[in-house]
Amino acid sequence: MATSEQIGKHHGKMIILTAPSGAGKSSIAHYLLDKHADKLSFSVSATTRNARGAEKDGVDYYFLSVDQFKANIQNDAFLEWEMVYEGKYYGTLKSELNRIWDSGKLPIMDIDVKGAIHVRKQFGEECLSIFIQPPSVEALEERLKGRGTETPESIQTRLNKAKYELSFQPHFDKTVINENLDDARRQAEQLIMDFIR
Repeated sequence: MATSEQIGKHHGKMIILTAPSGAGKSSIAHYLLDKHADKLSFSVSATTRNARGAEKDGVDYYFLSVDQFKANIQNDAFLEWEMVYEGKYYGTLKSELNRIWDSGKLPIMDIDVKGAIHVRKQFGEECLSIFIQPPSVEALEERLKGRGTETPESIQTRLNKAKYELSFQPHFDKTVINENLDDARRQAEQLIMDFIR
């Protein structure tokens, strides 16, 4: 059964990467985590969607049933949560952030735009929020098609959502335009290293 957990008073800083789906935030997050494993740790989100491919529970996501997710909502176990797509919930468990801070590292959160705005409001200057922006909606469409994991209907849903999410870009501390992945990785890395010094 889910239990309520509070964020400790002496929590550390945190980093949020957010973007429309397909903009490259997960690729950038993996690069940062591989290169700075001594300083950064991935904040594993909870979701009600099914695992894809080789995804592992507790590593890529905490895969919960809708009932389990709703029980966590009732018990105030989430820092933030959203129904990102119809019937598909995503959220950040407070216990996950406390686990990372307790290990002496900073959490990197790879979360959706609305969740990111919510967290940024709560943590202010202790949080660095980076918006990963695709060079264009057309480029985003090509990336989503290139994944080979989406139906045409699903791609259209994601593109419509992406156009809406792009309007929130001014709400974040920094923006990295991911036209070239290597450049975007380096730019995000520099922003984060400056923030945690």
